[in-house]
Amino acid sequence: MAKGKAKDQKGKKITLKIAKNSIRISSDGGRRLDLSKMGITTFPKCILKLADIDELDLSRNMIKKIPSSIQKFQKLRWLDLHSNKLEELPGAIGTLQNLFYLNICNNKLTTKNLPEELNLLKNLRILNLGLNCLDSIPTSLGALKELKEIGLFDNTLTTIPNSVKKLPKLKKLNAERNPFPDSTKKEHADSIKRIQTLYLVQEKDLCCSCLKVCQDERDKLNKLKNGTPSPSKKPSFPLLLTPNSFAKDNQEEWRLREKHP
Repeated sequence: MAKGKAKDQKGKKITLKIAKNSIRISSDGGRRLDLSKMGITTFPKCILKLADIDELDLSRNMIKKIPSSIQKFQKLRWLDLHSNKLEELPGAIGTLQNLFYLNICNNKLTTKNLPEELNLLKNLRILNLGLNCLDSIPTSLGALKELKEIGLFDNTLTTIPNSVKKLPKLKKLNAERNPFPDSTKKEHADSIKRIQTLYLVQEKDLCCSCLKVCQDERDKLNKLKNGTPSPSKKPSFPLLLTPNSFAKDNQEEWRLREKHP
């Protein structure tokens, strides 16, 4: 029995053959290596021989450490490491300049062990740091000017730096279930109102079909105002609500949309 337990703790061994058979071709011709849910406990060194892949999915395993050799994957655009046992990331991750998607939620990462080099990922558009052990967010993440979505939910944050809240292209920020003071919660809500901008135009500037749509929406709003007021809702960002929101089986839409903005 003890011998069997030791084998389980060691995890599944990934061979180069297994890795090659796990490569899929996406609709745009990219090569995706999917080793998710394989019971892996250590980063499989054999995949370094497949460093020309475009996407790497090692999510839902039991990996504790990502080696610095991750820098060999210079073509990588998509890296999913969510739901492992990671306690730190190597600074070498900052060399992956083509990366636009990074999911490291549901691990054991602390603020201290977040590499400063994350701010070098200038093309990053989606970053998920939810479900970790972060008590603060590095202000240096404000250097990620292309960032559109960030998940910070289920940590121990009491504030979010202005440099992050005011990122020029940020559209979705999920910081649910953090111990923010009440006043800070309002500040966070106010800081993202800019992504719900209202543009006013005169009726004469609209075509007939657009005018009808606007009038219909206005009628709906008037009905709501005249009826029983519904309870106020907090800003909701459904694409970042859960750790597995980035782990849907059908992620092709995400990849295509982000590759062709």
